[in-house]
Amino acid sequence: MTAASGKGPTRIRLGFVGGGRGALIGPVHRTAARLDDRFEVVGAVLSSNAEKSVADAAALGIPKGYGSLGQMIRAGGLDAVAIATPNDSHAALAIEALDAGLHVVCDKPLANTAPDGRRIAEKVAETGLVFCLTHNYSGYPMIRQMRAMIEAGRIGKVHLVQASYRQGTLATAIETGDIPARLRWRLDPAKGGGSHVMGDIGSHVHQLIRYTTGLGIDSVMAELGAIVPGRQAHDTGQALLRFANGGRGQMLATKVAHGAENALAIEVHGDRGGLEWRQSRLDELTFLRNGEPQQILTRGSPYLEPLARQACRLPPGHPEGFHEGFGNLYRDFAEQVAARLEGREADPLAATIPTAADGLDTLLFIDACIRSSETESWQRVET
Repeated sequence: MTAASGKGPTRIRLGFVGGGRGALIGPVHRTAARLDDRFEVVGAVLSSNAEKSVADAAALGIPKGYGSLGQMIRAGGLDAVAIATPNDSHAALAIEALDAGLHVVCDKPLANTAPDGRRIAEKVAETGLVFCLTHNYSGYPMIRQMRAMIEAGRIGKVHLVQASYRQGTLATAIETGDIPARLRWRLDPAKGGGSHVMGDIGSHVHQLIRYTTGLGIDSVMAELGAIVPGRQAHDTGQALLRFANGGRGQMLATKVAHGAENALAIEVHGDRGGLEWRQSRLDELTFLRNGEPQQILTRGSPYLEPLARQACRLPPGHPEGFHEGFGNLYRDFAEQVAARLEGREADPLAATIPTAADGLDTLLFIDACIRSSETESWQRVET
């Protein structure tokens, strides 16, 4: 594979799979890829119907639409693909792209099952290609600041973690009405996975805990299920966590919190201090220490760690958020791929993007939560 030529850093030739007109996350992927001008979007598979795919590509200003990933690969001219399809197709598409020598961006979760996730992770290890899983919240500057501070020992040994993601999207029995297409497939276990809430938003909570603390989760005591009567899909999941370093934690993921607007939050406490972050105030990170005033660290400030400063696009006080976090993952992915194509070392600050191995870790965690909920017992998280 050779990259598109041009002045400055190599622009990665990218093809999209999924996320056509009317999709929720596809437009976010496309916007993120354009933020730093590190990609040249050359084609897309936006529908399994070739005619619709071509029409959608034209409507979105993408040069060429295709009826399948295989067709787009055979046309040539790609360095990487971005997958934004329902969960059940991730494994086949990712492995097809990796087998073709293409680097991959894939929407979370990695797959519906741990065996499929392991197939992807093993293929990535075998090929040595770059794989980015878009857990976009790890692209937020203040989440990266939290990670850097914990890694530097600023709060000491981590011994307590509390994290949650609350939504109100399923607070009522929407299954009896006209379900939006973006929810319909997610609530279908064949497409959305064995635990809807854990695969859809619980995976973000797990990844955020692992990303910020660096700690492995040894075992869980979980309860998963539906709170809304008559619902088959899980709408709520909660778990007690035991970490590899002896620390303890709690997590909650729910879609029945009436009025909650993507209320994602994490608190990490060590033996020397604590850190708190909430998406509702995503530009701030609270630094806590006994006997001292709280410190509010803000995005874009010169005192932030390099990992956080590199993720800031605007000066303090200017709104910056969801799309930019996604864009940071795309930029880091592009830097890693460009470094391969140019035969140089990648910027080390681009090295923290979620990988296939991270995605497999989440799937194994979800499996442990399901076993724990079914047996009402502590369960080990497999590796």
